[in-house]
Amino acid sequence: MTDLLHSVREGRVLRLTLNRPDKRNALDAALCAALTDALEAADRDPAIGAILLAANGNVFCAGMDLAEIESGIATSELNAVHERLFTVGVRLTTPIVAAVHGPALGGGTGLVANCHIVVAGPEAAFGLTEIRLAIWPFLIYRAVAAAVGDRRTLELALTGRIFDSAEAHEMVLVHELHPDTVHRALEIARRVAGFSPIAIHSGMSFVQQMKASNPQDAGAIAQTFRNELFTAPDFKEGIRAFLEKRPPHWPSLPKTELP
Repeated sequence: MTDLLHSVREGRVLRLTLNRPDKRNALDAALCAALTDALEAADRDPAIGAILLAANGNVFCAGMDLAEIESGIATSELNAVHERLFTVGVRLTTPIVAAVHGPALGGGTGLVANCHIVVAGPEAAFGLTEIRLAIWPFLIYRAVAAAVGDRRTLELALTGRIFDSAEAHEMVLVHELHPDTVHRALEIARRVAGFSPIAIHSGMSFVQQMKASNPQDAGAIAQTFRNELFTAPDFKEGIRAFLEKRPPHWPSLPKTELP
């Protein structure tokens, strides 16, 4: 892992921390690549049940690194790395929980929208501020629209206004407000990581396929996933554990993770 991104395993939770506090955790190409690589690697690792995304410093993420763009980095390189990063929310089946403190602007808001559960502190701020620089939030637009709706996203993109965590909570960009964002996000990540791995993977896969399907196909997809889980050992163990009033021991956990 590079100095730009810190990685720590905590049980079945992988904590990834943006580490460019001197640059307000701006997303240069190197950080984008490191973060995407780490997220995708975690998604392939059956020992990881959830990912916690946090940031060092007073700013969660200031968006694109404007100095890098001024330096003349190839547009094609930026497009490729941004497309990878800002689609993780619809590609990964390992849940991502964000702990947001301080501003998360432009690409920072896009990064937050790609997380599946978001905890924000009272000092957090958000905004699609690209229009102020005569650009449009093209590559993050899809994720933000999926999070808060088309009309709200268009309004945010057109005005470039910055809004606080309370408003972000009202529009469901943020799921929970908490003063200790990392502690609370870690609690949630641990809880999610404690559920059946096969059920989480199937559920996340279903959500992704459902969004790309018409209603009739989505119904058929739902039945296929449900039928598979009905016959899975984890479901049988879940029923037994519930009836016996004990914690479940999921058969789909990697053997090294079993109690």
